[in-house]
Amino acid sequence: MIEREEYLNVLKRFKDKKIIKVVTGIRRCGKSTLLEIYKDYLLKNGVLKEQIIYINLEDLKFNFLNDYMDLYNYINDNLAADKKNYVFIDEVQIIDKFPKAVDSLFIKNNVDLYITGSNANLLSSELATLLSGRYIEVKMLPLSFKEYKSAFKNLNNEELYRKYISNGSLPFTISLETEDDVSIYLSSIYNDIIIKDIMIRKKITDETMLRSVANFIMDNIGNLISINNIANTMKSDGRNINVRTVERYLEGYTEVFFLYKASRYDIKGKQYLKTGEKYYVADLGFRYFILGRKIGDYGHILENVVYLELLRRGYDVFIGKVDEYEVDFVAINRDGKLYIQVADTLKGYDGNDTKILERELRPLQKINDNYEKIILTSDPIPLANEEGIKIINVFDWLLNK
Repeated sequence: MIEREEYLNVLKRFKDKKIIKVVTGIRRCGKSTLLEIYKDYLLKNGVLKEQIIYINLEDLKFNFLNDYMDLYNYINDNLAADKKNYVFIDEVQIIDKFPKAVDSLFIKNNVDLYITGSNANLLSSELATLLSGRYIEVKMLPLSFKEYKSAFKNLNNEELYRKYISNGSLPFTISLETEDDVSIYLSSIYNDIIIKDIMIRKKITDETMLRSVANFIMDNIGNLISINNIANTMKSDGRNINVRTVERYLEGYTEVFFLYKASRYDIKGKQYLKTGEKYYVADLGFRYFILGRKIGDYGHILENVVYLELLRRGYDVFIGKVDEYEVDFVAINRDGKLYIQVADTLKGYDGNDTKILERELRPLQKINDNYEKIILTSDPIPLANEEGIKIINVFDWLLNK
């Protein structure tokens, strides 16, 4: 079992602090396993079994919990009065009006509360308002490249990467032996996302069109797109869909952490742009499952990997614009900015990298500040430097955090 130490350490740091720990992320990214690992940590460090209440709301044995009052009463009735209680509620969004139960549990001095959810509405305005200043969000993603490598130590980086992008990095896939088994597993998760997480919750009836929008995004990972562009493409294929419907479908996919939207940022003007955006998928295994295992746009696939890694490292990530040029990523955190260009290879067909390198350098050279600028490539090259712009092998970057 991969322990997901980065996320586990956050829970450890906030243990017994008067704040709700909220773990969010796509289905099967490891949220429940994280809570199980943390529960074992508590038991090994002096917490008694009777101090722990663990509820997985997808487990049928808890199907008697029909509303927030049932949830609250069950937990309240099982609290140890004279000890600290560690309460875990997995997939809490299943319970209607769950924030009321969460808030009532939070005010109890003997409760340390942990909840998970697979929908961004878990932290909708209602809950955020009700629990303002009372929670931290742990944003969980599928396995990083570094975590994935710990399960396949016998593979070199190139072999590992091919497996990583084709099978995906949901934790359970590392135990599956064939691509067919992986496809079966991803199919079941994708169907649950489509039907349970999006169609039922957003009251969408056109499953075929909903899947078509996902297909379009999978085929355009890393491309600048607009809602109008998607709607017009669908219409040109003889499918009638309006802009608002496309927007609603994309909201559904982002709300369940299946897709992530990267908006544009004007680097010179230091402002966020309202037009044009890119979408990246939470796990590339879904792209291969949806489109088939055909040869893809490896540059944009690598972009997807880098984008998710930047999110893991705590950055807000945007698509940069400087004059007429595009910078693949502007990553911003409290310490400043990081500018990144991603190129699957810097070599042309003749093995000469001059033109491609110049193309990748040009946008970064246009940026007149002192923040770090790097080009990431899968070429097996040593660390290089061009006019203060670092050129780094992407596998080294992914593995050396």
